[in-house]
Amino acid sequence: MNYEGLVKRLSLPAGWTAPTLLTYDDVRAYALTRDHLRDDVRGINAGIDLIRRTRGGSWPAEPVTEEYDYVDLVWHECEFREGDSFSYAVYDDDGRYLGCCYLYPMGRRRPLTEELLGHDVDVSWWVTPDAYEAGFYVKLYDALRHWLATEFPFTAPCYSNNEIPAGRS
Repeated sequence: MNYEGLVKRLSLPAGWTAPTLLTYDDVRAYALTRDHLRDDVRGINAGIDLIRRTRGGSWPAEPVTEEYDYVDLVWHECEFREGDSFSYAVYDDDGRYLGCCYLYPMGRRRPLTEELLGHDVDVSWWVTPDAYEAGFYVKLYDALRHWLATEFPFTAPCYSNNEIPAGRS
């Protein structure tokens, strides 16, 4: 069967609410909102090549404007509120912006295939060049693995980044 173009909705227990703050070691993830606009625009524009290399996909194809990103952030807010996807702005303990992470339904970010049907959430992330150099790309991956195991009802995540930290499964 051809599943391309289909999206597998997130399966969430009745009454379950996604956390708006996640913590792990020195990593803090806040539900992504328009309040993160300036940090997000700066972070994206500083790391376009890094984001495309590590996360994969065609976004971002070029620098983003505040107007473009504002619409995107409002979309993320709505998706979060409705339980359709969960996106987070990530900071360190000192309040430095590190990047973003996303929990999307399967088929939203990459075409759905028979193999991917066994997964219940598509997990991806990116960090700024400074955060990457400081080791936060790996730390955020570890944090995501922890959060998926302890804070979310998903049992079969698919970590879909192009670059998965070595020695971790």
